[in-house]
Amino acid sequence: MKSPRRTTLCCMIIVIYLSQATPNLNLESIVHPLILREHELAGKEPLRQKRAVASSRVAAEEYTVDVEISFENASFLEPIKTYLNSLSFPIQGNSTDQATTTILSIEVTTVCRPTGNEIWCSCETGYRWPQERCLHNLTCQEHDGFAAGHRCSCLKGLPPKGPFCQLQGDVTLRMSVRLNVGFQQDLKNSSSALYRSYKTDLETAFWKGYSILPGFKLVTVTGFRPGSVVVTYEVKTTTPSPELMRKANDQVMRNLNQTYKMDYNSFQVVTSNETKFTIVPEIIFEGDTVTLMCETEVLSSNVSWHHVERHSDIQNNSRFSVYTFVLNNMTSISRLTIYNITQGDAGEYICKLTLDIFEYESRKKMDVTPIRILATEEMKVTCDNNPVSLNCCSEINVNWSTVEWKQQGKINIPGNPETDTDSGCSRYTLKADGRQCPSSLGGMTVTYVCEFISEHGARGNKSIEVTFTSVANLTITPDPISVSEGQNFSIKCISDVSNYDEVYWNTSAGIKIYPKFYTTKRYADGAESVLTVKTVTREWNGTYHCIFRYKNSYSVATKDVTVYPLPLEPNIMVDPLEATIPCKGSHHFKCCIEENEDYKVTFQMDSLSFLAEKEVNGKQVCYKYNFMASSVSWCPKKLNIFCHFTNAANNSVQSPSMKLNLVPGENIMCQDPIIGVGEPGKVIQKLCQFSSVPSSPGSPTGGIITYKCVGSQWKVKKNDCISAPINSLLQLAKALIKSPYQDAKLPTYLKDLSVSTGKVKHEVSSFPGSLGAIINILDLLSTVPTQVNSEMMTHVLSTVNTILSKPVLSTWKVVQQQQTNQSSQLLDSVERFSRALRPEDSTVLSINQTNVQMRSMVIKPGHPKAYKQSFVFSDSDLWGNVAIENCQLGNLQRDSSIVTVAFPTLKTILAQDVQGKNFANSLVMTTTVSHNITLPFSISMTFKNINPSGAVPRCVFWNFDLANHTGGWDSSGCYVNKVDEDSVSCVCDHLTSFSILMSPDSPYPGSLLEILLDIISYIGLCFSILSLAACLVVEAVVWKSVTKNRTSYMRHICIVNIAASLLVADSWFIVAAAIHDHYHPLNETACVAATFFIHFFYLSVFFWMLTLGLMLFYRLVFILHDTSKSIQKTIAFSLGYGCPLVISVITVGATQPQEVYTRKNACWLNWEDTKALLAFVIPALIIVVVNMTITIVVISKILRPSIGDKPSKQEKSSLFQISKSIGVLTPLLGLTWGFGLATVFQGSNAVFHIIFTLLNAFQGLFILLFGCLWDQKVQEALLKKFSLSRWSSQHSKSTSLGSSTPVFSMSSPISRRFNNLFGKTGTYNVSTPETTSSSLENTSSAYSLLN
Repeated sequence: MKSPRRTTLCCMIIVIYLSQATPNLNLESIVHPLILREHELAGKEPLRQKRAVASSRVAAEEYTVDVEISFENASFLEPIKTYLNSLSFPIQGNSTDQATTTILSIEVTTVCRPTGNEIWCSCETGYRWPQERCLHNLTCQEHDGFAAGHRCSCLKGLPPKGPFCQLQGDVTLRMSVRLNVGFQQDLKNSSSALYRSYKTDLETAFWKGYSILPGFKLVTVTGFRPGSVVVTYEVKTTTPSPELMRKANDQVMRNLNQTYKMDYNSFQVVTSNETKFTIVPEIIFEGDTVTLMCETEVLSSNVSWHHVERHSDIQNNSRFSVYTFVLNNMTSISRLTIYNITQGDAGEYICKLTLDIFEYESRKKMDVTPIRILATEEMKVTCDNNPVSLNCCSEINVNWSTVEWKQQGKINIPGNPETDTDSGCSRYTLKADGRQCPSSLGGMTVTYVCEFISEHGARGNKSIEVTFTSVANLTITPDPISVSEGQNFSIKCISDVSNYDEVYWNTSAGIKIYPKFYTTKRYADGAESVLTVKTVTREWNGTYHCIFRYKNSYSVATKDVTVYPLPLEPNIMVDPLEATIPCKGSHHFKCCIEENEDYKVTFQMDSLSFLAEKEVNGKQVCYKYNFMASSVSWCPKKLNIFCHFTNAANNSVQSPSMKLNLVPGENIMCQDPIIGVGEPGKVIQKLCQFSSVPSSPGSPTGGIITYKCVGSQWKVKKNDCISAPINSLLQLAKALIKSPYQDAKLPTYLKDLSVSTGKVKHEVSSFPGSLGAIINILDLLSTVPTQVNSEMMTHVLSTVNTILSKPVLSTWKVVQQQQTNQSSQLLDSVERFSRALRPEDSTVLSINQTNVQMRSMVIKPGHPKAYKQSFVFSDSDLWGNVAIENCQLGNLQRDSSIVTVAFPTLKTILAQDVQGKNFANSLVMTTTVSHNITLPFSISMTFKNINPSGAVPRCVFWNFDLANHTGGWDSSGCYVNKVDEDSVSCVCDHLTSFSILMSPDSPYPGSLLEILLDIISYIGLCFSILSLAACLVVEAVVWKSVTKNRTSYMRHICIVNIAASLLVADSWFIVAAAIHDHYHPLNETACVAATFFIHFFYLSVFFWMLTLGLMLFYRLVFILHDTSKSIQKTIAFSLGYGCPLVISVITVGATQPQEVYTRKNACWLNWEDTKALLAFVIPALIIVVVNMTITIVVISKILRPSIGDKPSKQEKSSLFQISKSIGVLTPLLGLTWGFGLATVFQGSNAVFHIIFTLLNAFQGLFILLFGCLWDQKVQEALLKKFSLSRWSSQHSKSTSLGSSTPVFSMSSPISRRFNNLFGKTGTYNVSTPETTSSSLENTSSAYSLLN
């Protein structure tokens, strides 16, 4: 141990010693003279051999030498360290003939300083005391009372027997530096020459520079990125000091070519394994206070925190607190505290300490879990003093610090809490009596909150809203309500309880008020219902009850309403509407009402007022005034005259105006005692009841008639008069929609309307006004009901049937000429009634009239049946069908009603479209659903084809929004699905009124896809049939030559039957196309037959493929078993034709009786209705899988036969041909029908249709190529059969030379092209054929495929 006042400096010197003899190191010669007088050489010992460097022929050995320097004056310490840091390395030492010493670096490792009466020896940056020294010596941390666990870097006293502080463990420094040169894209490509050049030059300079670092292992360039050129690289070493790193960087700059323009100030170092990162607590709840601590054995307080997900640095604020300090002058500690943490604070955090160019980085991800509390959110409690329990449970059962219950509300009803820590649940029991929730506060809601609190401050709560109810107190409008007819009033009913099950109003007779007259609102402390009447009639006179119901408790408030009689303005009939009077003439004006009440009536003209004279005529009361033109000071003049009705409540109403024209008498030509006088061309209007139109004594005629003065006579220009019975119904309808009991009165009114309309058919057909009045009545009444029963709907349709009868059609034409939208208005009214229809007990309702029919169905829960309805109108010779699939009905709400109404005559009265070129020429059907449809909906309809040989049909619907909301035909969302001689099938994706349009000048829009598929099919089938015929001819020609053994014989039997079956199937396919025109089969029986034979023979193709595969499998697996040829043929034909026949017969027998064997648009197996197509798809796909499995097994056994399994040479050739055939044919056939399966589904891509058609059409060509011509024995047999003598001689010469290459052999150029085309690559070795027939058979067995 040195003197307590002595300072010791320990250095580590790295030297390279080059010698051909034993090393003899003289350290004194390399110690600087400045410190010779103070130093004391403690020892010299080569610790480790680091690496060998080749220099000429002399081996360079590297040594690390520890040197201890002690001096009395402690002030020398820093100058010496500064001097050592300023040295430039390497330093050349003394050189002799035999040895040269070079100092690579000098690093200060340990410094011992006097501290009080002790000496503290601490390690420099990058060094630590060995573990055994920390265990057996007193550390500085223990002396100062610091917590254990910090790494040992300071001892009290220098250990007497070394070693000194040692290098820390290896670290990987991620470094970067910028080159001030332009970035080139080749630097992104690690294979480019530029990239390799840069990497080589830079790594060479890096090796030379960073080799001076203690513990240096290697350096690697990892890449380049723009800006200008940023070089990223990694250095594996121990943690160096900033000073040493700067020296190393200087060395790099000196060793790198200056053309790279390296920027010295751009060096950056990042290290990530020097920091200890901890998070407390481990499980974090939302709301906790969380501490993140970062400890780094580097003396720096420059620490920053970063949140990766937010891309932001963390600064001190109300929720984040960062505190950094240095512990014992050797460890930097930074603490990040997050208060009231949220889920947004979760994510990855980075702690980064910066020292000079070094960055010490550590990352850690933190998850934040919300506290979830489970409880019933709402409860209703009656104040009856019975105990009620509220329960809360935590979803995650942890050791909660506490559970608290709180309540919020205007009333205080406390309870007793109980918490079970084992289950994580808490219960709160309370009682409420009438004193705690009095009636004035009935219906008050109190919120109880259970709050779970964690040990680190997180809080999770759940609110339970408890509604305490009592009998409600109602307050109604206090002021008396007294109004006259035509005025308005409102009554407000207020409840002090916000909780209720129902609110309604009724009369003293117990009749409920129609809901559209009142509104109800709920508030936090109560509720209110307001009854509002905008136009009061006499029916509103009486007492009204406001009723709040909660369960079986009723709260009622009453209010009396007094209504004084007063005519409504529309009910005051004036005469004349317009009059012309000579300047010296006079005219009688009158105002009439259908009641005899005591009114004060005056006539008013400008500022003049005249008392009227009353006249009673039955139920009609008229008030008259005789106007004298002489009372007006000037003439000519235009005046407006009104009559005012004033009742007992001193309320008045003004009649419609009567126009008066004062003209000179010489211009008057037309005179009539009823119509009046007028000038030529004058047009006036007059109420029909005051005209010359005959009227019933009990009920006046309604409507307006228009006259025109022509010559000297009045001519009727337009007659819109309404017959007396219809006019009476119209007035009742107008009164009904103002009635408080309109929904209760509606059924009776609809019955009266139906009866009355049936009795006045003649008036309806004679008066366009009567027709228009009925349409207006239906339009008014359709706005009333929320529900319509079957009886009401019957009356509605009875009325519609009358106005759509053929005698009335001429009247409709008159209405159309006036350019009104009453036909569209009628259709809209019927749809509103249909949507409100709710059949009572029956799920299916049918109503039949001559001119209208209706079908409806209620959707019941479960699996609804498809909606299919038919309509037949024998009188009009029209019919139609509607169908909605059950999958569509499954999307509708429970108990929804679907209603379809069909009209045979409406087609003639609905307006033309906006172009005026199209007209409806079929049945009109409207389909509605009682509830709104939110999902896509499809409906299919079939109409009778009125003009089968005429124009192209179009499916359309009636769009009420067209033509300025007057309606018109629209084809959006509808398309023609099928057309035949008798019918047209339409599909639409919405519900409304549908029909068919005939456009004589519109060509049929042919589908481009259909044309393309037809072209591919016809061309492909031609090639296929010709190829299959050629295949059968080739097999017939070479049959004897290629069936010498049993295996070959059975193989060609299968190939022939595959070709024959496919040939017949393709022929039937052409027949099926000829007897179907894409819409319907020309002959149903022929279509069924074609489908059966196509199904049978296509299945035969696959089952013969299966036979081929099974025969191959049998031949290789059961080698010693030998079956006769006849037995094999019997099995093959049974499998090849028997199984397809059974499947085909069962399919047609199971589906054809229901006429769902074929498709509607093609002669092929049905898919939509019965999924009969699966009878083909499933066997085909199974066979594809089986054959592919057999092919894999067979090829494996052929290429790697075991001892005793090797068949004869000739049969091995046949087996290999079979495996090739199956391997090629089966994927082709299977892929074909795989795409065919994809085309079955609705909305499949057109690509599947095209690929399916291509592969299916060219199957025959594939069989010819791969099943027949690809067989080398067939090729050789054909060459032998048809070769000329010259070819034979040449073939013999080539045979003798052992290099025969027939045109279709595996090694020929043509064959190689086929192999490349179909993905077959490899080397083919063909044996030399012999001249005898037996050897000729064996030629194909000698080649092999090498993949």
